[in-house]
Amino acid sequence: MPSLVLPGDLVSTQWLAEHHQDSNLILLDASWHMPMTQRDGYQEWLNERIGNARFFDFDREVCDQQASLPHMMPTPQHFELSAQLLGINNNSAIIVYDSLGIFSSPRVWWMFKVMGFNNIAVLDGGLPAWKAAGLAVNTSPPSSEARKQGDFKSEYQADLISDREEVYQAIDNDNIAIIDARPAGRFLGEIPEFRKGLRSGHMPSAMNLPISEILDNQTMKDAYQLAQIFEALMPQKQRVVFSCGSGVTACILALAAKVAGYDALSVYDGSWSEWGANETLPVVQCKQAQHKKTQ
Repeated sequence: MPSLVLPGDLVSTQWLAEHHQDSNLILLDASWHMPMTQRDGYQEWLNERIGNARFFDFDREVCDQQASLPHMMPTPQHFELSAQLLGINNNSAIIVYDSLGIFSSPRVWWMFKVMGFNNIAVLDGGLPAWKAAGLAVNTSPPSSEARKQGDFKSEYQADLISDREEVYQAIDNDNIAIIDARPAGRFLGEIPEFRKGLRSGHMPSAMNLPISEILDNQTMKDAYQLAQIFEALMPQKQRVVFSCGSGVTACILALAAKVAGYDALSVYDGSWSEWGANETLPVVQCKQAQHKKTQ
């Protein structure tokens, strides 16, 4: 058993400030930015980080580097070695954060869940909340000292990741809800996709829940508020598949649903980057979001 067991899937800056010196706690900076922002999470990590946070690059390194789609899940073997090289052990406790608050860090939280590791949490509000609380950041160059390789082992949980076929089958399945995290304009097809070659709109029967509706100043709304939001869309007994543009913000919804008490959760890894590019897959464009019937 790990010496430090995290209190949940989301921790506060106060909790981290009280525990960041624990011997088996590992901090991961998972900052990633949309290409049009011209920001580089790795370069920003070099400039400042919380404590001795290690950088987790799910976009260029810990991903399927042969895939045509962005930052797709790597094989369990690839993920396992990557985690080991970061010094992560089976008994580690991991806190992951990003430089925008809650944006890309849930992606890494979910990746570890997919690989069977549960003692991981997202820092609520991320680096901005840490700095706003007046807590110190490390601006020294990252240590170049060789890191001891960890003993992390992957145990792949296939039910936490959905592929195109599963999502296609879910369209007509009232026991599965599809929830899209993209902004309403993109979901409805009123705003073109910024990635070239993608159609506008959404999957038939999908519901829209933009991430702005579950966040409050880049921190997560509380469990009661989140439960109300999700219960308005579907009952807890339904399996839920989350989608977005490329599988990143869908993980924010997965985190929110987990905090709200939902368990049968999955993320469509290819998301709209895959669905919107495939002319054989159905797309809906409308002025009002489509809502699935719930039992």
